[in-house]
Amino acid sequence: MGLNDTPSGERTHIGFFGCRNAGKSSLVNAVTNQELSVVSNVAGTTTDPVQKAMELLPLGPVMIIDTPGYDDFGELGEKRVEKTKRILNRCDAAVLVTDSTRALNETENELLSLFKEKEIPYLIAKNKSDLLESECKEENGVIYVSAKEKSNINEFKEALAGICKNSNPSRLIGDLVCENDLVVLVIPIDSAAPKGRIILPQQQVLRDLLDSNACAICVQTEQLPEVIDKFKDRIKAVVTDSQAFSSVMKIVPESIYLTSFSVLMARSKGFLEDAVAGVRSIENLKDGDAVLISEGCTHHRQCEDIGTVKIPKWLKEHTKKNLIIETSSGRDFPQDLSKYALVIHCGGCMLNSREIRFRMNCAKDSGVCFTNYGTAIAYMNGILNRSIKIIEDNKNKK
Repeated sequence: MGLNDTPSGERTHIGFFGCRNAGKSSLVNAVTNQELSVVSNVAGTTTDPVQKAMELLPLGPVMIIDTPGYDDFGELGEKRVEKTKRILNRCDAAVLVTDSTRALNETENELLSLFKEKEIPYLIAKNKSDLLESECKEENGVIYVSAKEKSNINEFKEALAGICKNSNPSRLIGDLVCENDLVVLVIPIDSAAPKGRIILPQQQVLRDLLDSNACAICVQTEQLPEVIDKFKDRIKAVVTDSQAFSSVMKIVPESIYLTSFSVLMARSKGFLEDAVAGVRSIENLKDGDAVLISEGCTHHRQCEDIGTVKIPKWLKEHTKKNLIIETSSGRDFPQDLSKYALVIHCGGCMLNSREIRFRMNCAKDSGVCFTNYGTAIAYMNGILNRSIKIIEDNKNKK
């Protein structure tokens, strides 16, 4: 991904749902003006979700997801339907594609019920309107289209823009600083750092600072003392990689705000308060308790990987308990979390806010506490309150 590309976690996710042969894939192709999905007259051509990141006017950056027919059957069909249900967990908006020549059937009404249950804004696209003998009547939340004739597609996109909302509740840091404030970003370049680039949360924090006309200095941990000494009267805040909290906290004076990229990401995704509340359950862990450590992306695991090596080590050292550590990554997140005593999630930079909230709600439904990497590391270093002070002080000013 290029530095100027919009990451998937910041895109509006739009899922197209419906029965087999309703014309979902044809409509997706018409809307995107690309041959994104394979189209044929055979019902069930789309067997797996197909997604495409793109710019879609007037919406901007979106993730379009074409799903298999929800009325699929048989053993494989049931698995495809289950995949489709899981897609709903990360949709900011849904489109029910139906055949305009008939009334909504039981399957389509079930999908509408799911949209409402999950509080997903939706639009009903009545496809194949070219087969209707009379003119279509406009209805609220319903639009008639013809993917074949590409008619009413622009009107459909305008209607879609009307139901889509920005899923990210706040910025990362730009609203916490003022113009010309100086912020130091501590970015360790170690064996776990990706070669030739900095990771997404670091990119996004840097860009957000620039958007606010603040000043940023990027350093590695060993360079921090010199920078603090030179600019300590000007520095508003230090933002560090959570893994370096234990070293950085000893260097940064109490007069300077200190937080981490992961804490700011949790704030941006809208689950920081839950992460702070959930992290205190670390003190209640007992021998034999299972802890799930989950990442929203998949990457090559290094020898000093934070999720599989460092956090398990720090957790066991802090609790002095014999814990069972399990991990998950990417879309492989268990919905039944009842066997776990705690879930520690990454900041979620590759997931949109809706999916992060879904994962958090899965934990709540199972009576399991949910926190994230940065919050947990700050807590185990005894600086949780300090790490969120810049956010809390900003709230008090409003």
